[in-house]
Amino acid sequence: MIGRFIEIATDGVHLSVERGFMRIADADEVVGRVPLDDMAALIVHGHGASFSANLVSRLARQGCPMVICDQTHSPTAVVWPARGHHEQGRRMEAQAAASLPLRKRLWRDLIRAKILAQADALGAVGENGAALRDLARRVRSGDPENIEAQAARRYWQLMMGPDFRRDRERGGINACLNYTYMILRAGAARAISGAGLHPSLSLHHISRGNPLRLADDLMEPFRPYADLLVRRMAAPGAANLDRDTKKYLAGLMALDLSGPQGASPIQTCLDRCAVSLAQVFLGQ
Repeated sequence: MIGRFIEIATDGVHLSVERGFMRIADADEVVGRVPLDDMAALIVHGHGASFSANLVSRLARQGCPMVICDQTHSPTAVVWPARGHHEQGRRMEAQAAASLPLRKRLWRDLIRAKILAQADALGAVGENGAALRDLARRVRSGDPENIEAQAARRYWQLMMGPDFRRDRERGGINACLNYTYMILRAGAARAISGAGLHPSLSLHHISRGNPLRLADDLMEPFRPYADLLVRRMAAPGAANLDRDTKKYLAGLMALDLSGPQGASPIQTCLDRCAVSLAQVFLGQ
């Protein structure tokens, strides 16, 4: 079963543990309970929300990341489990020792997969992705020609329209994309924890202060499926990030993708991707 991504967007609520549940209280009134075993990630938007240390400890014990977000729906902090996979120490050592040529080859593979997924997403909405498939074949180790950016320029105009500009600070479709990427990033963080890897030891992303750089790497091939979900939602003109829209977009992680092992939800695909990466670091 795919765990639930729980978002707290209301100021003034207090989160605590009560008999195996996360208890959500507003003043003295209990407004909700969520089984801890059902949670894949806790995402907090409400800046006036508070939570108990016991809740943070229980979530960490279960490998469930707690993500604190700002007003643009971008993560500003994450509570990361100190103990994860039983081989966590060995895997992190191998991850830290990975050579630059290896990391560059892995980044090439991720970018190729991303561009091919962009082409598939365009095909799903009736657009021609042939040019992107040609670009994917040109991606070399480390992507020195920045084929990723060349593909993005073509992709966004076809996916969201010729007037669309990707801007994290804007509302509408951009805000919906921010929110969906945040869900995807939390899923990637959970997968990384389960695989015994460290989220800040990246293959490519180097932004300072970002605690989830490896998550940003691994989520790249899955971004086009988030874009596709936003495109389908926004097609009737509903690009406001309200409660119903968030509920729809949060369904991303349960979206089934076809693969060698049959159809699997995106979260399961991310889990397999993270385990595969750990095996690469270990030379397996």
